[in-house]
Amino acid sequence: MPTTPVQVEVTFLRMERPPAEPPAALPPDVGVVPVPGCTVGFYRYLYDTVGRDWCWWLRRTLPDAKIEAILRDPSVSIHALYHGGEPAGFYELERRWDGTTNLSYFGLMPHAIGGGLGRAFLRHAIDTAWAGPCNLLTVNTCTADHPRALPNYIAAGFRAVRRVREEWPVPTELGLRLPQRAW
Repeated sequence: MPTTPVQVEVTFLRMERPPAEPPAALPPDVGVVPVPGCTVGFYRYLYDTVGRDWCWWLRRTLPDAKIEAILRDPSVSIHALYHGGEPAGFYELERRWDGTTNLSYFGLMPHAIGGGLGRAFLRHAIDTAWAGPCNLLTVNTCTADHPRALPNYIAAGFRAVRRVREEWPVPTELGLRLPQRAW
């Protein structure tokens, strides 16, 4: 399978305690719904739609059986954002054996970006993570993500702990928009 090399800088972040300030409220026509029986098809829809413009490629290359295994793992939870009755984003949490919770994926669909939902939705993800067994919350972002991703994580209370430069072999056949900026 032909690939295109994509250079990115990945920033790893952590939050060691829940935020002290009260959360921003989601608008009245917005809600977050846990998806405990998430199907592979719905997951692919969420992942592909949210990640299309940000070079989310890794899970697109996984076979359905691997995605199904991830979704059935009791340590993984999927949460869908709905705005006006339609999906507008999602996040995925992974609770690890050592008490760490990783915000594995977080994002808004293209039609929801810029509408003021991101901050409250991120806080919902953070509060959900800390509501379960959690003694450390982690997330990572990269230069292929939305340019506001890193500043939003920092504003929410995460702190950067490490940066790594990586080269991704993005399969050309996925037809993803490749980032113009690397680092």
